[in-house]
Amino acid sequence: MNKRNLSNSAFVGKIIAFVIAIFLFSCTPVKFVPQDEYLLNKVNIEVEKSNINKEEAKSHIRQKENYKILGFAKFHLWLYNLSSKKKEEDWLKRIGEPPVVYDEALVLASQERLKQYLGNKGYFRASVDTEVEFKENKRKANVKYKIKTGDQYKIKALNYHISDSTLKAHFYKDSSEILITPGTPFDFNRLEEQREDIVDFYRNKGYFYFNKDDVSYIADSSRFEKEIVLDLFIGQDSSKSYQPQYLNDFTISVLPGSGPVTSGVGSESNFSDTTRLDNLTLYQNSELFYRPSLFENLLQMESGSLYRLDDARSTFNAFNRLRRFRFIDVQFNKPVHLQDTNLLNCNIRLAPLSKQAVSFDIEGTNTSGNLGVAGNINYRHRNLFRGAELFQLNFKGAIERQQRVVDEVSEYFNTRELGVESKLTFPKLIGPGQAINAFRDVLPQTVVTLGYNFQRRPEYTRTISNVKFGYNWKTSEYLDHTWNLVDFNLVNLYQFDPGFINFIKDLYIKSSFTDHLIMAMNYSLVYNTQQLGTKKSYTYFRFNVESAGNLLGLYSSVTNRTKNQEIDSLGVVSSSYYRLLSTRFAQYVKSDVEFRYGYTIDKYNTVVGRAFLGAALPYGNFDVLPFEKKYFTGGANGIRAWQVRSLGPGTYNAPEDAYPNQSADIKLEVNLEYRYNLIGFLEGALFLDAGNIWAINSKDNRPGALFKLNSFYRQLALGTGTGFRFDFNYFIFRVDVGMKLRDPSQPTGNGWIIGHRRYTSDDFNLAFAIGYPF
Repeated sequence: MNKRNLSNSAFVGKIIAFVIAIFLFSCTPVKFVPQDEYLLNKVNIEVEKSNINKEEAKSHIRQKENYKILGFAKFHLWLYNLSSKKKEEDWLKRIGEPPVVYDEALVLASQERLKQYLGNKGYFRASVDTEVEFKENKRKANVKYKIKTGDQYKIKALNYHISDSTLKAHFYKDSSEILITPGTPFDFNRLEEQREDIVDFYRNKGYFYFNKDDVSYIADSSRFEKEIVLDLFIGQDSSKSYQPQYLNDFTISVLPGSGPVTSGVGSESNFSDTTRLDNLTLYQNSELFYRPSLFENLLQMESGSLYRLDDARSTFNAFNRLRRFRFIDVQFNKPVHLQDTNLLNCNIRLAPLSKQAVSFDIEGTNTSGNLGVAGNINYRHRNLFRGAELFQLNFKGAIERQQRVVDEVSEYFNTRELGVESKLTFPKLIGPGQAINAFRDVLPQTVVTLGYNFQRRPEYTRTISNVKFGYNWKTSEYLDHTWNLVDFNLVNLYQFDPGFINFIKDLYIKSSFTDHLIMAMNYSLVYNTQQLGTKKSYTYFRFNVESAGNLLGLYSSVTNRTKNQEIDSLGVVSSSYYRLLSTRFAQYVKSDVEFRYGYTIDKYNTVVGRAFLGAALPYGNFDVLPFEKKYFTGGANGIRAWQVRSLGPGTYNAPEDAYPNQSADIKLEVNLEYRYNLIGFLEGALFLDAGNIWAINSKDNRPGALFKLNSFYRQLALGTGTGFRFDFNYFIFRVDVGMKLRDPSQPTGNGWIIGHRRYTSDDFNLAFAIGYPF
């Protein structure tokens, strides 16, 4: 780019910055601040030599400045200031944020709260001073809290006082892992956590009536310099009898109807069916009847066993994970006729969801700017064989209008898709008896899936027949596992477009566009702390591994099946392979990992990062990865400055008239997105995307496509952009505009665009989508 172009770009940038400045700051920020008072402009905390978390300490301040977006703009205050002083119900006042007016009383209260917070952390000699800077001409006030913590007190010794002999015996035998040890910092929050741990500890030993009032502390700081002698008292209530409780009878009531659930236990007259099995009594109604064996499998407790809090929680989780009940209540009480014993009855009330449901939904679709529409008809039966089996039947139809450029002429076409899928979920493990017993505590489910899908594209027509059998289970609140023992796909392709065939005829990827069969086994682990409907920081981690064709290859070899001979895609080497069902089967191993972290700054601002790494290695019977198993990037959920499937692999530059269909065997992608609330349901975003895809097989003759360890990092694409999200509660509609910063297929400037050439329309990409990108 010449100097004139650079100067023009700089001038345009200055104009844009000037317009933004006028837009954000055209109204005085003190418009609604009463005369002789001050807008609270900034609140800071200054900590001298301590490991105190400033953000945590700031949460104890009673008065904070107005919220910011983009790190500096008090956008919502600006909206409020645009409103009329004469109208109290101005809609701008509702969507904006009123000015925070400096209040000396709240500053003093914040000082006291900070001192209390520091004291709870063991800083008993801490001081908090306040420095207020008034800007008279701007009517603004800046407040700084200056904290001097002093030394943190530590626990010198921990003395135990347990009067009940049975409580004492349990405590000294098994409680070592829940105790604070001498030498640790004195922290009230940690003491409270230990108190809760002790209560859970005894409740897991059968002491159902043991509670937080049975645990107390006395801290003595007068005997040693900056050290605490802590006395821990357990079970000191002399009027209370500490006895372990044992489980007696169980009652499960499946409540009728779909109305609100009352707090009462109910009576036998409300139910048409009563089943008694040893110590379990089951009350049901004929309108929705479950086999008793279902509840025996879900109960994580047994009559005659010691009451354990963990077992009670596991029972609740087992019913809750079933997703068949809208209300679950687990209660324990003394038997009416055995009040003087140490027995407990367990009463469980369940309000089921409706047995059958049909839903129809229609949605807009978008693939990198190509708009379409899709419709689904869904049928659900939540108790197919009276064991809470979930049967789902889905019919799907979709059409999408797309565009491609051939010989500099735009062509429009429609892609069509029709499909049917049925899924049957059993709330138990179907398999060998030993496996069933081993998985009992992790709430397993068995899932069987059958599906058929028809897709018509301008390049080809494809049908996919699918059979899947596998398990899923949970090992904690946030950790899910899926293991598919059989994942069978039969893919047929036909009615190819001659231009498409001519384009790929000399390319290694042509082999992946052939009929093939996939017999795979795969495993997936997902750790996700994200909670829908909340604005809390979260962590997401997903790991997948898949292997295909090995058993079929072993079977074919052992049975001496005849091999088929064929010239490979390059027309040079003859390849041989086995067939099953008259179709060549794929053989590969594939694995990928994904990590996301969402950090909530405040109610208006969030930062989300994502990293993805995946690789697949074809071998044996089919040395090309099936195209539906290949990786691609670009589009609304990838590197958004490129259209979907138009980036890579490596430095490969596809012909201009080629339909975007770039895919490969390795993928690396990193994304960073800053999200900020604007007006009501409208949210803005700034993002930065980087990554690429590469081929793993040297037979891929696309120039620059092959992955090389010593050069791949120089082939990373980089894009940035901005977007808007429209949160309509039921779904989020998203618009993103991406701009290329570094294009690895560009031969000049080491791929960098800025400073090396003028931007064109091809360097920008508009993407529409439903939901967040990650």
